[in-house]
Amino acid sequence: MSKRIQSKYKINRRLGVNLWGRAKSPINKREYGPGQHGQRRRSKPSDFSVQLMAKQKLKGYYGNISEKQFRRYYDEASRRKGDTSENLINILERRLDAVVYRLKFAATPFAARQFINHGHILVNGKKVNIPSYSLKDNDVVEVKEKSKQLAIVLDAVQSKERDTPEYLQVDHRQMKGSFVRTPKLNDVPYPVTMEPNLVIEFYSR
Repeated sequence: MSKRIQSKYKINRRLGVNLWGRAKSPINKREYGPGQHGQRRRSKPSDFSVQLMAKQKLKGYYGNISEKQFRRYYDEASRRKGDTSENLINILERRLDAVVYRLKFAATPFAARQFINHGHILVNGKKVNIPSYSLKDNDVVEVKEKSKQLAIVLDAVQSKERDTPEYLQVDHRQMKGSFVRTPKLNDVPYPVTMEPNLVIEFYSR
């Protein structure tokens, strides 16, 4: 198992949840944190701890986004009109790596990020190699022609672990999809409960 995959699963164990709903996650067998102190009995968490955990889950789900970048997303969500927690989810779901993952062109958010970095993805016909690139409604995302037969893409597309949500459209034969509309929190197919309202409380302290 690579260091990258080990690190990914360590996030699962530290948070105590199967963050991406994957059958291979060690949390399915060991529901305690990593390291020699992982099996200690946990006391009732404080409000701060609950808020921090909510932030770490949401941040971790999207490929363990850096704290600096995640804070910028919160600031942007706060400036927008409407519900700040819904705005935050909207910003996160418009990330190119999140959409590539949702369209099933990659098996994990980490794989989606690497796939984009390596230049395999086109947006509206042009190569984009920035995973945090923010998509607009009706933007078209597709796998570059020379990359459509890569095993990692074909395996991801054929996976039965998850479906593409309704706010996206996808044609897996052409390896092409589009961002149709702004998702609400209830539209997003998180395998675990996400609480962006607690994330907002964390940063609002």
